[in-house]
Amino acid sequence: MKRIFLIAAIFCTTLVVLQSCSPKTTNGAVALKKGNVTGNWVLNDITFDGIPEIAVKSFLGENSYKCFVGSTWNLTNSGNGSYTLPTSAMCGAYTQNIFWSVSTADETFQFKKLNEKDKAKNITDGYRLMLSATDGSMMTIKSPIEYGNKTAYVVLHFVKAVK
Repeated sequence: MKRIFLIAAIFCTTLVVLQSCSPKTTNGAVALKKGNVTGNWVLNDITFDGIPEIAVKSFLGENSYKCFVGSTWNLTNSGNGSYTLPTSAMCGAYTQNIFWSVSTADETFQFKKLNEKDKAKNITDGYRLMLSATDGSMMTIKSPIEYGNKTAYVVLHFVKAVK
């Protein structure tokens, strides 16, 4: 009988140790990782949560959120990166250099726009978005916007670019 209790105690202790070592968020989901964000991405769709599409006039420093549909994002492991907007009726094609990072503590994706000779440490403004899902092949990022007396979101849907 002592042997059964000993085995059960070892088994329970092992489960507790393994559970405490695995990365979890406060809601029990597996924590987001920077490695799942690194790579080349295509922003294939933008949706809206709690705000009508017509209420979003400009987005991330551009005249329209529509400029970003079809954009490609290159996010290197070093934090350097860029996004390239495609030519559209509202926007001309161009590439914007950025410095990006992921905060796993508060599950955010943040980036600063860099001009030719800028250093990221000297730039004080940027964008902080909610990284709501990523598994290495898809990624969903939400941009919070105040609408009325509540927070609404512009939701960016990315897919991993095929090489």
